[in-house]
Amino acid sequence: MDIKLIALDMDGTLVNHEGEVSPENEQAIQRAKEKGIHVVLSTGRSLFTCRDISDELGRSSYLVTVNGGEIYDYEYNLVDRIPLDIDLVKQLWALKEEHDVYFWSSTSQGLFNSRKPFEQDIESYNWLKFGFDIQDDDVRKVMLDELVKNEALEITNSSPTNIEINPAGVNKAAALVKVCKWLDLSMDQVMAVGDSMNDIAMIREAGFGVAMGNAQEAVKEAADWVTGINTDHGVAQAIDKVLKEMN
Repeated sequence: MDIKLIALDMDGTLVNHEGEVSPENEQAIQRAKEKGIHVVLSTGRSLFTCRDISDELGRSSYLVTVNGGEIYDYEYNLVDRIPLDIDLVKQLWALKEEHDVYFWSSTSQGLFNSRKPFEQDIESYNWLKFGFDIQDDDVRKVMLDELVKNEALEITNSSPTNIEINPAGVNKAAALVKVCKWLDLSMDQVMAVGDSMNDIAMIREAGFGVAMGNAQEAVKEAADWVTGINTDHGVAQAIDKVLKEMN
């Protein structure tokens, strides 16, 4: 196994239920870096909500955010961005209104949701990701069935009750392909670790795809290996497995 880059999801993977990185995970990340391995956060979060953890871990060469909608370099300079088309956002907003469900979003101007609504017209914002959180299984299925018909959308989730929407072709795997190109690496040299459907593309494309023990079942089926749960330092277990095979 020739792993040169480790891509880590955050929620349900790197962090615990309190949103913290355990000392065990942090120490394993540092061990990987000492071996010359790039450790890249690959998250559905926006830069606003993951920069503190990135700083805490020690910045990496790149940072993948909003499911691949944005990529930042070591100095947090934006190097790639793929926004949602405004007409698509209007369709998603109409769907939200029709079904009266909770919405959340990432835009270049900030994060908005049903409790923190945006104040200007839809056209005034640069939309990166749109999402719904739907507790009712029947309503979620109806909306999901409608959304997947739209070939302009990339549909995933980061928990069993939500739906995450990016432009078609925007996912963590596609972002990591770009990062690998910039670092003169191949996806065969990547270990990707995650727990949800927004991680499944990078887990499938990576040379070594790892699902968390708490991952959704489809993610486990797509993975090469299943590590421990996020509250039992599953990331550290996966990193140590790779490091052991390097020795």
